[in-house]
Amino acid sequence: METPESGPRTAHGDLAADHESAAGFPGATYEQWRELVAQVLRKAGAEVDPDAPAPEAALATTTYDGITLGPLYTVGDDIDSGFPGAAPFTRGGRPQGAVIEGWEVRQQHRDPRPERARQAVSADLMGGVGALWLVCGDAGIPTGGIGEVLADVHLDLAPVTLEAGADYEAAARELLSAWSDREPPDSALAGGLGIDPLTTAARTGEPVDAEGAARFAVEAASRHPGLRLFTADAACCHEAGGSPAQELGAAMAAGVAYLRALAGAGTGLADAARRIEFRFAASADQFATIAKLRAARAMWNRVLQACGLEAADRPPMRQHAVTSAAMATRRDPHVNMVRSTLACFAAGVGGADAVTVLPFDHALGLPDDFARRIARNTQALLVEEAHLARVVDPAGGSFYVERLTADLYGAGWAFFQRLEAAGGMADAVSGGMLAAELDEVWQRRRDAIAHRRDPITGVTEFPDLDEEPIEREPLPTAASAASALPRRRYAQDFEELRDRSDAHRAATGARPRVFLATLGPVATHTARAAFAGNLLRVGGIEAAGGESAGGAEEAVAAFSASGARVACLCGSDKVYAEHAADTAAALKDAGAERVLLAGRPAAVSEGAAVDDFCFAGCDALGLLAGLHDVLGVGR
Repeated sequence: METPESGPRTAHGDLAADHESAAGFPGATYEQWRELVAQVLRKAGAEVDPDAPAPEAALATTTYDGITLGPLYTVGDDIDSGFPGAAPFTRGGRPQGAVIEGWEVRQQHRDPRPERARQAVSADLMGGVGALWLVCGDAGIPTGGIGEVLADVHLDLAPVTLEAGADYEAAARELLSAWSDREPPDSALAGGLGIDPLTTAARTGEPVDAEGAARFAVEAASRHPGLRLFTADAACCHEAGGSPAQELGAAMAAGVAYLRALAGAGTGLADAARRIEFRFAASADQFATIAKLRAARAMWNRVLQACGLEAADRPPMRQHAVTSAAMATRRDPHVNMVRSTLACFAAGVGGADAVTVLPFDHALGLPDDFARRIARNTQALLVEEAHLARVVDPAGGSFYVERLTADLYGAGWAFFQRLEAAGGMADAVSGGMLAAELDEVWQRRRDAIAHRRDPITGVTEFPDLDEEPIEREPLPTAASAASALPRRRYAQDFEELRDRSDAHRAATGARPRVFLATLGPVATHTARAAFAGNLLRVGGIEAAGGESAGGAEEAVAAFSASGARVACLCGSDKVYAEHAADTAAALKDAGAERVLLAGRPAAVSEGAAVDDFCFAGCDALGLLAGLHDVLGVGR
């Protein structure tokens, strides 16, 4: 894993070594599997060239980083990930992994009322949390209240990491003062000051002063060798909509910038590397998260190698993984518990040193006691009951994970080189290059979400229009400039439609409605009626009708009696060919302002009075927004 080009040369020979297994099963070959794939594809209606050397290519997908994910991975002969605790640290920074004590369970706190934050901190520590992450300043706890928040904390047992933005000096002094008041040995202070001027600049639009921050940090922590100084927070790129490779490249660029700043402030290179912690987002895409964390350690090792550090002097990357805020939803927020469990699992398997599970109501505001309890118990369950930490690098040796790790390494290193070519991370932030690169990926991701190629359970799939809203106090937020990196959530566009629907119901007493005009026997229209109804509910639109079977006359009569203004035809392609055009025209004559058809445009003759089509892969966001406009749902 020392170079981005490393990767397996897939063997296309026998999968079972050309011999019968002990149980008497015959061997299977790659070619036999390929023929079976081709047969299934043909049965599914796909065109498969009989001479195609790799019919399984039709099953491959491409990530936002341009990495092709195949349906099958076999043995590779030139990926050497090394051993845990040894360079390049792909398999983990410690030889024992998290087997002995588990990873560090770190909980975030940001309640601006110090007394409330103090109570929440105590509850978390009593409930199994081992470390604290305090968001301070305008976005959280007042810096002057840090001492009160930590009044009941044994700081030698529970490391504290700060995130204070531009207020890092005041926050650091408060933390160090709280430590000195307890009179423990200076060498026992762990945690981190969390200084991160690059992320602060990206969030606020303010200029970067990494050198000044480094001088302050080195002086403030001169007596505390175990205290980390800087946080290279790549999760901000993830929250702006970026890809895993962009997150990796940005992490390396930020780490290099902080290495230079600390070295310029008089810190030795190896010690400077130990004083930096890296923060990554962990998402429900568990394999991408696992591979990203593994690739990050190897990339950082390569950076330190390029800086001239010998293998014995290179400290492993210190990783803090936090469950993705971008994947969290405000609608059906309890589903976030499942998302966070997947993300936490991936962070643990990927070898993160510290993990934060954001509460399931994080997107709604300040979490309540129950949400914090579930967040910490998610980690306790995975460590104590699922025994996830008892195996070192459990994903190691997986052909897929090793290949994806190598591919992300290469793509991330390429992005890192582009950032360095642009003058480094500070110039990439101030000049807008980073924001532009992230936005390009966000627009592609947003399009995939709009077409429901990237499904979001409870929002773009299986929405519950009758869910009881959960109210939370808003999160404190710091002011930001128009040029700052935005905080985006994948569900935000669809949730805006739901918000509009709620406001419409509050103003009129009813949600917007669309009538499902079903044609033919129940068996011919049930699937498409169900699909259309689910799609409409995604936009907060109720689906009326759709229960009875019949012909065009019955459908038109039922529509007229419903009082609806929009109709959606639901039936089979055969029924559409015979009746869709006439029924659509009759619905228009009966007062339908818009007629949809559940199916693709090819299902109905050209010129039919059908205004739009709903089908798997259609622009669901655009379709639903258009229906809102027709139905008078305000913005």
